[in-house]
Amino acid sequence: MTRISQPVTLKRTPLHDIHVSLGAKMVPFGGYEMPVTYPAGIAAEHKAVREAVGLFDVSHMGEFEVTGPDRNAFVQRVTCNDVGALRPGQAQYSAILTRQGTFVDDCLVYRFEDRVMMVVNASNIARDWEHVVDQKKRGANVRLRDVSDDTGLLAVQGPKAEALLAPLTPLGISMIPYYHFAEGKVAGVQCFISRTGYTGEDGFELYCRAGDLETLWHALAGAGRAEPCGLGARDTLRLEAGYPLYGNDIDDTVTPFEAGLAWIVKLDKGADFTGLAALKLQKLEGVKRRLVGFELAEPRTVARHGYDVYLDGSRVDVVRSGTVTPTANRAIGMTYLPVQHAKPGERFEIDVRGKRAPAEVVRLPFVPRKTKGR
Repeated sequence: MTRISQPVTLKRTPLHDIHVSLGAKMVPFGGYEMPVTYPAGIAAEHKAVREAVGLFDVSHMGEFEVTGPDRNAFVQRVTCNDVGALRPGQAQYSAILTRQGTFVDDCLVYRFEDRVMMVVNASNIARDWEHVVDQKKRGANVRLRDVSDDTGLLAVQGPKAEALLAPLTPLGISMIPYYHFAEGKVAGVQCFISRTGYTGEDGFELYCRAGDLETLWHALAGAGRAEPCGLGARDTLRLEAGYPLYGNDIDDTVTPFEAGLAWIVKLDKGADFTGLAALKLQKLEGVKRRLVGFELAEPRTVARHGYDVYLDGSRVDVVRSGTVTPTANRAIGMTYLPVQHAKPGERFEIDVRGKRAPAEVVRLPFVPRKTKGR
């Protein structure tokens, strides 16, 4: 008997109809139907963020809320960075790890007066939630809520982001430092605004109720305001900034030490977080490979995700991320190399459609980050 497979039903953000009306090309991403680009194209959207301001619908991201007396101690055990170092109104980049010290996911942690919120990648929401709930079995007086479907999220990114937002809110957003946040109204919508992002530019991420997202979008997007931007520009921007993408540059085979993210691992924070023992051992023994940035020397040769990487004739990895980006204006990418070869100037080869193309390790990021200093 032939089994008929059911089509996968993709979720939609509250702004789906707006994206379609703007002529966005919609693609499946992380279980959602998301805009990859609008009619102006990826290069124009990318340029808008680097030179002015762009607006991204990132409501596909997942949000977990942790309340109760043990909330901070609980998230200390779930993540590898030090939640104890946060004051209310601060955020940090962190990760949820396996027992082997590899990534379940990377995440953001926001500390409020009365709760902690974790923001995770769309494609990992179910797995992350299972991991977090499993941690509760170790005993903790907390309440966990997956508020992903109730939460809308917009990213306003670029050198003119502050100027766009400032007239729309009574909050003094110029006073919000990098990786801090404030609560208040933007265009009449109750939000919390964090000075964070994934582009390497200054900018803000605005969290609100899903039902209020459309009001916020219309206040920010359009002529003389922010350029709508899709996943395509988000990817070229984050690659230039040297930010890893889960599923490409980091995954459950990679540790933070290998990915150049040792700074998010606090081995001595006094909490027995998942992966601690494995990472202590790896720190003692030293990593055998490291994530590097590279560029290709040959014109019109592009190394894409999944292409085989060779060193001295032996395959050592695949291209994790790779494309030609508008600001760098050259073929760049990231891969893992043995640690002794993970230095700028080291050469290796990439199999580009059956031909070995020379590549060279370069320093990350590819384009200087312009985020506001801590």
